[in-house]
Amino acid sequence: MARIAGIDLPKNKRGVIGLTYIYGIGRSLSSQILAQAGISEDKKVSEWTDDEQNAIRTIIGDQFKVEGTLRSEVQMNIKRLMDIGCYRGIRHRIGLPLRGQSTKNNARTRKGRKKTVANKKKATK
Repeated sequence: MARIAGIDLPKNKRGVIGLTYIYGIGRSLSSQILAQAGISEDKKVSEWTDDEQNAIRTIIGDQFKVEGTLRSEVQMNIKRLMDIGCYRGIRHRIGLPLRGQSTKNNARTRKGRKKTVANKKKATK
């Protein structure tokens, strides 16, 4: 089992897919890493030798921010936006969508479950 950046990669997957299990590495970046290390994309993770695993580890460690460092950087960026009180920071703070999406009918992912509000009673004459 290959362990890179603190993540156990799945043995039965191709290398280009297996690397995407690391936070911060997608398909295109994993292709670049494997090309740099000189490993075929079709080779499964279980077929990697120790030298190939070490090559991938050094490339990822030297050139990219992944996992914990990337997560903390993203959180610091969000905290900075909230501290300076810009529009995006305020939207983060109150849990609404940031990028201009409509919130009248949708935006349930950001707003959470519906909170039912009771209607006012009509006054009788």
